[in-house]
Amino acid sequence: MLAIDVKDLRKQFNVQKNREGLSGALKDLFKREYTEVTAVKDISFQIPQGEICGYIGENGAGKSTTIKMLTGILVPTAGDLRVNGYVPYKDREKFVAEIGVVFGQRSQLWWDIGVIESFQLLRKVYRVSEADFRKRLNNLIERLDLGDLLNRPVRKLSLGQRMRCELVASLLHNPSILFLDEPTIGLDIIVKTEIREFLKDLNREEGTTILLTTHDLQDIEALCSRVIMLDDGRIIYDGGLEDLKNRWSKGREIHFEFSTQTKLATLQALTGDLDVTWKMDNDLTATMWLPHAINVSDALSKVVGGAAIQDIKIVETNTDEIVREIYRSGSASTESEQQAALKETTVS
Repeated sequence: MLAIDVKDLRKQFNVQKNREGLSGALKDLFKREYTEVTAVKDISFQIPQGEICGYIGENGAGKSTTIKMLTGILVPTAGDLRVNGYVPYKDREKFVAEIGVVFGQRSQLWWDIGVIESFQLLRKVYRVSEADFRKRLNNLIERLDLGDLLNRPVRKLSLGQRMRCELVASLLHNPSILFLDEPTIGLDIIVKTEIREFLKDLNREEGTTILLTTHDLQDIEALCSRVIMLDDGRIIYDGGLEDLKNRWSKGREIHFEFSTQTKLATLQALTGDLDVTWKMDNDLTATMWLPHAINVSDALSKVVGGAAIQDIKIVETNTDEIVREIYRSGSASTESEQQAALKETTVS
């Protein structure tokens, strides 16, 4: 069964045009001019129940607008969408009982009251029984180590503490789908790691579907097997993270440190039947570059059998670099795919 089903979704806004100068400002007072901006452009995708999907894009790509439509905050201009079988902006009361939402830069907790009081208020909003609330809350408090924070006002929490409390607040009513919009923004690496581990456990143990938007691609690597990439309101990639790496990564580097002096000619002879490239840093260290088509273990076995190795380090192409390269090109299609598509278009 599908958790999220989106077909030809579009969202347009009328944005006021501000004319220049004093005379322009006076004209704007009496007669405003608007321009139409399309933030999301006829996108379609489906997310099955139990999947963790990364939804990424540059600022202004349409990520947050999509999330707001999926959670019922915005009404689409055109297209169809269903979340757990509901149309979000129509079936509000039934729909919100099945989703949890965390916006990294907005709080759903009350600023001046204790954390536990915010949780109690949310219990009443979601109509959770006291028994279910206590059982759920105790479990979440233990998993996110919130015991010492419950009686503090939200305004006295650090950003990392508040974000852990935001996660609990979004999960008190046991939703089947969790929407996360920049949940780790501004957090230190320790808190980020804790939140990532919690989300992985939540998905594995409870089957919670998670749609994650983030600028931190380490979140994507740690959590998501699938990624949807948006650019200027359109989907330019929808598929597996590993497939994205394999298609766009330039290859791998293996750094060797030898225990005895080793010559470049010796290393080239050992891997002569493989399409690899060697670079000597000095007599004791060298770097081998190999494309993804070549198995790492095959390349290593040839070198290990003929050289005295002290240390090895394998360096993969960083996901950040891959995504930046895709945005520079404007498409997630590889160069060969683009040429094939161009040839097909020319023939037809």
